[in-house]
Amino acid sequence: MSLDDLRDDIDAQYGEFDDALSVDLDRETKHELAMLAAVFGTDDGELIRRAVHTLFQSTVGSGDLDFHLRQGYDTTYDEYLAGMTYEEMTGADQYPERDDVRRYQM
Repeated sequence: MSLDDLRDDIDAQYGEFDDALSVDLDRETKHELAMLAAVFGTDDGELIRRAVHTLFQSTVGSGDLDFHLRQGYDTTYDEYLAGMTYEEMTGADQYPERDDVRRYQM
């Protein structure tokens, strides 16, 4: 898979989200959500948005996102943001492979 595949998958997934998501919550999650709503005085939607942002920032900061992106798409989050791979950024993909076996033969 590649950077283009990642973009396609993100676009497809984004299209599946409606403005309102319905999520089934287990008893523990409902309890935790109720506790946070009571403490912060916000609605459930705001807490869910905060939770998604926190999870995203956590996975970016810990390197988990890059690990999974590299496994599934052979790219990183920085490459996704730049819209090109490191090889494309540095020009390393412009030159042919060196033949180290025959390098010093004349």
